[in-house]
Amino acid sequence: MILLEALPLLLLLGLLAAGRASPVVACLLALAASIPALALKHGMALPGLLAGETIIGAYLAIAPMTIVAGGLAFHSAVAAAPGSERKQPPDAARIFAAVVPLGAFLECVTGFAVGAVFALSSLRAMGVRGPVAAALAVQSLTLVPWGGLGPGTALGSALAGVPVQATAQVAALPTVAWMLLNLPLLWHLQARAGAAPDLREKLAQTGLMCLLLALLLLANWLLPYEIAGVVATGLTTIPALWRAQPPAGLRSALRLAAPYLMLVAALLGARLVPNPPAWHPFTAFPAFPITHVAVVLAVVAGAMLLARGRLPAGMDALRRARRPAVAMLLYVVLGRWLAGGGVAAELAQALATGLGAAAPFAMAPMALLSGIITGSNVGSNAALMPVQAALGAAFGMDPALVAGLQSFAGGGGAGMSAAGLAMLCGLLADGTRPGQVWRLLLPSMAALLFAGTALLLLG
Repeated sequence: MILLEALPLLLLLGLLAAGRASPVVACLLALAASIPALALKHGMALPGLLAGETIIGAYLAIAPMTIVAGGLAFHSAVAAAPGSERKQPPDAARIFAAVVPLGAFLECVTGFAVGAVFALSSLRAMGVRGPVAAALAVQSLTLVPWGGLGPGTALGSALAGVPVQATAQVAALPTVAWMLLNLPLLWHLQARAGAAPDLREKLAQTGLMCLLLALLLLANWLLPYEIAGVVATGLTTIPALWRAQPPAGLRSALRLAAPYLMLVAALLGARLVPNPPAWHPFTAFPAFPITHVAVVLAVVAGAMLLARGRLPAGMDALRRARRPAVAMLLYVVLGRWLAGGGVAAELAQALATGLGAAAPFAMAPMALLSGIITGSNVGSNAALMPVQAALGAAFGMDPALVAGLQSFAGGGGAGMSAAGLAMLCGLLADGTRPGQVWRLLLPSMAALLFAGTALLLLG
């Protein structure tokens, strides 16, 4: 029975890892594979159960689906024309500015690995190519739990029954440790790119990284989680760009940042609206107010597309958003079927029985693997959060600790995912393969697991 209950997750992860099916097809097959175990557990009550959980899943998927579409439309409105990048020699300060604060800023606003695409474009303009360029670009995806204004974190929190702000606050703690541990790797990659940083540059980059991470912690305690990443990376981007290209770089950066600053202002303004009208069909799950970040992002993106005469680009972005949006919907529905049908709880109990007291230490590796395979924090949380939450409950763990750990490690894995690396290798078009990039990122994976395990030991 346990093998039958585990079949949908094993099938989903196996198909995605082998590259034998697209996310949509793999999830459809996983949904079909979940029915036998659910039928044995619920018998004639199965149709009603599946219908109810599908409706809940569709409701929970509205926000991430809208954010993906809005993020791609927003990027279409503000993206520079292809080939317009200014050619410059490789420089450690410029590489750091492009791949850490600015790349992460764009990722926090739009999600969908846009930050890595921007970073790769900047690196190529500096003549950086090959696996090193892809590995450096991935450094812009270290804040995936806050990427795209955090739909994956919100969804995971809802599935775990934890306030999303608490999940983000917990996830911020290992993120700080992980990013600090990533600094030596970042310097190694810069050296391989032909821009080895000297001691003074390393100290400057360490100071900027500490500034970013201190702002991230502070923002998650004082501001809505959706904009914590945007604020932390945005404020760090200004001094990083000033160092990288003074003084014209700052003026140019401010002009380029104007659309993002406008979006941040709109998001903050929406949060100031008291008691906005909201759709709240399920009391156990968060409401969907008219001031939700998904709505604000869609409105701002639409207004910018109209103002800049880029409606055709916006329509193309919406067409590109259909497939990931459908995949997100299916992931969430699968998560609800497994959780609502009791499968997730039984799998967690079996894991706890099999591993004994060591079972909680499997959480971070499982989350990392799910992120690498599913390629998104939404997919990772939808697939594993119900199991992780049930496993945590079996050991009496704080639900916020479990949700934060899953979001952190799953989000980190998503930044290094098979799909993301395949996209970056395709953009490089120089024969680079994902396996070459993964080998360069092994120290980052080890650092992530160390930070996640430390969270468990100290939590």
